[in-house]
Amino acid sequence: MVQPVQNIVIVGGGTAGWLTAGVIAARHQGRRPYGFTVTLVESPNVPIIGVGEGTWPTLRTTLRKMGVSETAFFRECDASFKQGARFNRWTTGAADDGYYHPLMLPQSFAQVNLAPHWLTAEGEQVSFCDAVTPQGRICDAGLAPKTIATPEYEAIANYAYHLDSGKFADFLRRHCCEQLGVRHVLADVEEVLLTESGDIHAVRTAQAGEVTGDLFVDCTGFRSLLLGEAMGVPFKPLNDVLFCDTALAIQVPYDDPEAPIASHTISTAQSSGWIWDIGLPTRRGVGHVFSSSHIDRDGAERELRAYLGEAGRDLPVRELKIRAGHRTRFWERNCVGVGLAAGFLEPLEASAIVLIELSAKLIAEQMPACREVMDTVAKRFNDTTLYRWGRIVDFLKLHYSLTQRTDSDFWRDNRRPETMPDRLQELMELWRYQAPWMHDEFDRVEEVFPSASYQYVLYGMGQSTDIAPGSLIAETIVAQRARRENDVQTGRLLAGLPKHRDLIRKIVERGLPTI
Repeated sequence: MVQPVQNIVIVGGGTAGWLTAGVIAARHQGRRPYGFTVTLVESPNVPIIGVGEGTWPTLRTTLRKMGVSETAFFRECDASFKQGARFNRWTTGAADDGYYHPLMLPQSFAQVNLAPHWLTAEGEQVSFCDAVTPQGRICDAGLAPKTIATPEYEAIANYAYHLDSGKFADFLRRHCCEQLGVRHVLADVEEVLLTESGDIHAVRTAQAGEVTGDLFVDCTGFRSLLLGEAMGVPFKPLNDVLFCDTALAIQVPYDDPEAPIASHTISTAQSSGWIWDIGLPTRRGVGHVFSSSHIDRDGAERELRAYLGEAGRDLPVRELKIRAGHRTRFWERNCVGVGLAAGFLEPLEASAIVLIELSAKLIAEQMPACREVMDTVAKRFNDTTLYRWGRIVDFLKLHYSLTQRTDSDFWRDNRRPETMPDRLQELMELWRYQAPWMHDEFDRVEEVFPSASYQYVLYGMGQSTDIAPGSLIAETIVAQRARRENDVQTGRLLAGLPKHRDLIRKIVERGLPTI
């Protein structure tokens, strides 16, 4: 008999569990009357790790498809806007060393590659970011990416979010249970029960007995209770490429409740790692990500408190271990890992939540009709997901590989070619002679980091590309027009966008228009 896949069991809550539950339940709402169910089993005794506070613009589409009100999201998740990241002291370590990785594509990106034109412009004084997009200037001015008249999820300047991950998980739980019909089981898993064929038949819990299902999603965090322990899928460490293995996190209240809120993540390089600084409406989330092989915990904490100054005096510090790497397979038989159960990389470019989104979306869209086709779906899922993890590793390592810093072993070690992935080395060689562009192997649907992202980092960190004489003549007029359009757009947005905190206040008080 054909075994239909009707009952989805997600083990573990937090952002990974509830976001996955919401994406799957929303996609398959029409199947509920015919017996399709989504059940989330969550321990009442395991705290949520709750570190990820940065997201990618994909979350706007994800929340909209789940039926979430953006106004409610801002009101309940202590959310703010994110328009990209500013990297300070990554290139030379000097006080004035900094650049933006914005979320807007360069002007006229589909028509012309502005990077080589910027590289060859005589007397070019403006940064690459400012030359091709208004977003760095918008962030410098402390402005929001839209106005109170812009409908929910619509943008004037592309944006993502910063959020309180604990509040976000609780917000998702309420929405999933009340609006999407997700069944919530508060219980501790005591045993994973397997069939003779090796599939998961059920999880046995202390409080609710056995919970059976057809497809199990492992969102149990670093423990990887289902995919790692029960299914025996090995973990592939990546600490030979990405050295940071520890984070110290502090929640910093504002001295003034009306203090400006940065609308971008601030990443400031240190002697053996870097410090994130994320502005939420009620506080800042600040943390030091570092390599314990290059600096001890006390030294890392001293650097973190020095960064904060008086604002960080006597505030408690939370320590988190980072195990850089991922499972060798993400979908094994009838079990698929999402979130920390699948793997983790340092939060340099906020890749944790976007990987949850992309995995949940892929599961929902390719939901196997029956067990007979599940292994084929799993193979496709594994191929796509492994590709995505590899590209994120490439992009994170790019930031370290491009540094000119030699002031510590950490930075010197990161420049060693043997620590760079082969694909990244090939691309770096290519970019010595031609600027990154859409066809430089960025050929997959839903690339997490498109070629524009590589441009922002590459040229933000002072790299150059040899441009063949005469190769740009055919595009000169188009490029000049795009640069003029960028200048006009920059002026218009700087004059028309509100201050970041002012817009958040209006959203909370009045709400955004709905479409």
